[in-house]
This record gives sequence, C-alpha cells and structure tokens, in this order.
Amino acid sequence: MENEKKTENSKRIQTSLLNAAEKKALVWLAERQPKWVDSDMLTYVGHVGAGLIALGFILSGLSVHFLWVSILGFVVNWYGDSLDGTLARVRNQQRPIYGFYLDHTMDAINEALMFMGAGLSPFMRFDLSCVILVVYLMLTLNVAMNAHLKGEFRLTYAKLGPTELRIICILACLILIGVKSLRTFALQIPWMGGVFEMHILDVIGFVILLALIVIYFVTIFQDARYYSKIDPKHKND
Repeated sequence: MENEKKTENSKRIQTSLLNAAEKKALVWLAERQPKWVDSDMLTYVGHVGAGLIALGFILSGLSVHFLWVSILGFVVNWYGDSLDGTLARVRNQQRPIYGFYLDHTMDAINEALMFMGAGLSPFMRFDLSCVILVVYLMLTLNVAMNAHLKGEFRLTYAKLGPTELRIICILACLILIGVKSLRTFALQIPWMGGVFEMHILDVIGFVILLALIVIYFVTIFQDARYYSKIDPKHKND
C-alpha cells in the first residue's frame, strides 16, 4: 500500500512553453465532453492517433501526401493522450493506480508505433528511429522511477513536453509535403569504408537524439546525487 500511495501522490512537474494555454484548453474541452465519453475511451483515441501517425509515415513511400494522415494522427493523439487525465480530474473520477498503469502502458506502445513508423518511411533511417525510441524509453523509465522514489512526475525538459514535440513533428511533415528539395535531400557521410546516408528527417532525428542523450545523462547525474544524499553510505561500527 505504501508504494501505491507514492504513485498516487506524485507531483506533476509541467513547465513547457505551452503549458498554461494548453491546460486551459484541456479543461474547456473536458467540461464539454459528452457523458458517454470517459478517460479510458480517450486513452484509446490517443492510441488510434499513434496508429494513424505510423500509417501515414509508412504510406508516404507511395505518396508524400499520406503525411497528412500522420498530421491528423498527431492531432488525434494529442486530443486523446492529453485529455484523458484532465477529464478524470474535472469529473473527480481519478483512478491513480489503474490510470497510471494504463496510461504508461499505452504510451510505450504508442511511442513504438510512431518511431518505428517514421523509420519505415522513405525519409528516416529505421536504425536511427529505433535508437531514438530506446533512448526515449530510457528517459521515460527514469521518469517513472522518480515518480515512485521522489514523488515527482516530470513531464517536460528544457521547456519542451509531448505537445511541443508533436508540433515540431507536424511542422517537419508540412515542410516535407511543401518543399520537394528537402524530400530529396541526402547527406552522405563516409563511415567505416562505406557511406552513411542521412535524409532530412534523419538530420532532425539525430539532433533530437543528441538532445535526449544530454537530457538523460544530466538528469540521472542530478538524480543520483540527490538519492545519494538522502540515502548515504553507512559507516561500519
């Protein structure tokens, strides 16, 4: 029961650029949801959005205009994933243990769909998308551990959260749809006797990967120092 209480009472840390405006919008939307819409339904709506994102990326090999499906998916994913918890709070129907489990399970599935879908598009390397996914899940695992150990549930880093990342991805899709020269862009880098080719999404993805790695190691260094202070070594008598 003690572990359950820690999960229930974790403080949400949300300091993203759009946090204030997004919070107001989500409360406004939650207050206007039909009675038959519940948090579980919205969680699954977010999952449908992730599927649309992956589908659009995969089909973009046939036509770049399938990226409009991915753009729609990002909007649907935001709607379901961001609104489910707000709806529960507005209606005072929180289920902290079940909700925590379901939300994070679906998040992991959704992230796998989105990153692997991008890797199966003609605009991003599959190996790079998988590495980004692994690092992102490592960071997510660290967040979950801190929610249990520290009572803090951090949703943003460097003023960027899931909503800002969705917007960046939507802008990248719009650029790919509208600018043909960027769709055909290829950066060839000599590598181990061969050539490592990177397209425009690879370049963007590589920058995001570097940022995630820096954030991850800075975070675990700070967390390790914090935990070492509150749980010091015991001297032998």
